[in-house]
Amino acid sequence: MLPQALTDVIEALGRLPGVGARTAERYAYFLFKNNPRISQDIADALSSLHDSVKSCPVTFALIDAEETVSSLYEDPERDKNVILVVEEPLDIYAIEQTKQFHGTYHVLGGAISPIDGITLDQLHVQELLARIEPDHVEEIIIATNPSVEGESTALMLQKMLGDKYPNVKVTRLARGLPLGVDLSYADQITLSAALENRTKL
Repeated sequence: MLPQALTDVIEALGRLPGVGARTAERYAYFLFKNNPRISQDIADALSSLHDSVKSCPVTFALIDAEETVSSLYEDPERDKNVILVVEEPLDIYAIEQTKQFHGTYHVLGGAISPIDGITLDQLHVQELLARIEPDHVEEIIIATNPSVEGESTALMLQKMLGDKYPNVKVTRLARGLPLGVDLSYADQITLSAALENRTKL
């Protein structure tokens, strides 16, 4: 029904997470009816994506291809004694926007998920352990997502770190009710965390 070139774009866009058939159609038609420069800019950016971005060999954050390690790790103002552990590279930028953390990061590359066949040894855990002595790490902050997989990963990390490095302080980001949310709309995991992490007034 549609020209093949347009159908190809719709199918390609439909492979993106969270993009359904109707959304893919709207995106494709938008690109077609607007300035061709928009499509060209997107095509140019995508064509250089894999050659221009790589993972930091120390922190596994995303870095430019010409960099050797993450600039956040190299920054002399950063406290290497504190490592904040996240699941994915983009989690770093969420934390950075708060401007409250001044340590370094470590990206696990996911979370434990038996259903998907992801175990702890498939994550960047050994690389995290290898940083503890050279960087004189005093605290590791576990900032995995508040999901079943994230919680399982945090517990496994806590146990492993406690067994191998009992002198390293292991903490977890506080969890609880976000501002502006009614109790009746909060899920059970959030409510449980809020009760567990309650504070004295």
